[in-house]
Amino acid sequence: MQYLTEKIWFPDVDHASPEGIIAVGGDLSTERLLLAYKTGIFPWFDDSNPILWWSPDPRFVLYPQKLKVSKSMRQVLRNSDFEITVNQDFRAVITQCALVKRNGQDGTWVTNDMIEAYVKLNELGFAKSVEVWQNNELVGGLYGVDLNNGVFCGESMFTKVSNASKAGFISFIQNTSYKLIDCQVYTNHLESLGAEEVSRDTFLAFLKE
Repeated sequence: MQYLTEKIWFPDVDHASPEGIIAVGGDLSTERLLLAYKTGIFPWFDDSNPILWWSPDPRFVLYPQKLKVSKSMRQVLRNSDFEITVNQDFRAVITQCALVKRNGQDGTWVTNDMIEAYVKLNELGFAKSVEVWQNNELVGGLYGVDLNNGVFCGESMFTKVSNASKAGFISFIQNTSYKLIDCQVYTNHLESLGAEEVSRDTFLAFLKE
């Protein structure tokens, strides 16, 4: 495991720990974040730890053509009063992702530094948010990094009412032309929507296409 300095670089992902940690330290500058995502690496840490950089094997991804939409969710998408937008309030979405309480987590990995770093990525066109509104209130959403190469790297989502974030996620995939959604690590929720594990080598090869 490498300790990063001010130099913008990352070691080869083959040097990752069994858990997937490739490096420690560095910063969340735009240049470093873009290099990370383009080489299959992402930051994941909390305020009690230094910046941890990950490249897990296997990788959890969703091929949009394999998206699974249940009959009940199709009804929700048809009949709900959700209004779904893209990039209308990135800061609000990432802030809500930081505030949401999650099972098994005492705090959040979406730190204040992370919020400011990804807001800057959004301003530069390298990150997107999806907002789900109900009666003009933000009730769900998600955000991630757009590599502008057909890959969207999902980072986090939140929901305040049932099915809000799921509706936003499904609508986003159905109405965009991404070739791959990087979900990073396994969750039951995303598996139910069609996400699957692939080898790190398969994922990296896709990034290079």
